[in-house]
Amino acid sequence: MRRREFIAGLGSIAAWSSAAHAQQPAIPVVGILTPQSLDGSKIIVAPFLRGLKETGFVDGQNVVIDYHFAENQPNRLPALTADLVRRRVAVIVTGGNAATLAAKADTTIPIVFTVGSDPVTMGLVASLNRPEGNATGAYNLISALGPKQLQFLGELMPKATLIGLLGADDWIEADRRDLQAAARTLGQQLLILKAGTDDELEKAFATLAQQQASAIIVVASTFFNRRIEQLVALAARYALPAIYSLREYALGAA
Repeated sequence: MRRREFIAGLGSIAAWSSAAHAQQPAIPVVGILTPQSLDGSKIIVAPFLRGLKETGFVDGQNVVIDYHFAENQPNRLPALTADLVRRRVAVIVTGGNAATLAAKADTTIPIVFTVGSDPVTMGLVASLNRPEGNATGAYNLISALGPKQLQFLGELMPKATLIGLLGADDWIEADRRDLQAAARTLGQQLLILKAGTDDELEKAFATLAQQQASAIIVVASTFFNRRIEQLVALAARYALPAIYSLREYALGAA
């Protein structure tokens, strides 16, 4: 084979290899956005990764997971959200107030969320039947369960008139109003407390005991989810019957 033909052949092979490589689909990147730390997100991230694996997606093989944790500093969420949008990830997986930020930051990247409050009220979707837009997800009805929790306590403890209601900084005001209205209907009185630090949690339970509250409802919160063992221990210390939003609290008490 002549030298010129040999070089031309190498050029053809290189061009074919480059074209074939370019045609290979890029590995999709899934962005996870949460106000919590890695440790505080385990009860959500672990099931998510299991679900991906069950459908054939494994991190590092045919999908890349890009974690964006705010490390319990909500003021970091806007910058983390903007970074995911800049990277043009295939989808953003998020929840709570972070989902609202993501939905406002971009209208084209698919957003999959899980929230405990009405996603319509939060501005995430147009309606439950027809979400429209680029956001969809799971509404786990935690806020709607609040009145049912009060009713359940009334059935278990008919003489309980003062019920403690513990919320955190990410508590949505509409949910509190719904619970207050439900309590009035049931003839119950709510002692509403908020906690955003470990010290405030201790003070809240001490206040409930001092006011002789009959029971406590712990509102769904990412802050509380990071302190399951502490909350369960406090309820046991003050002998307060408690209702939580996730089964992990009951498991933590076992």
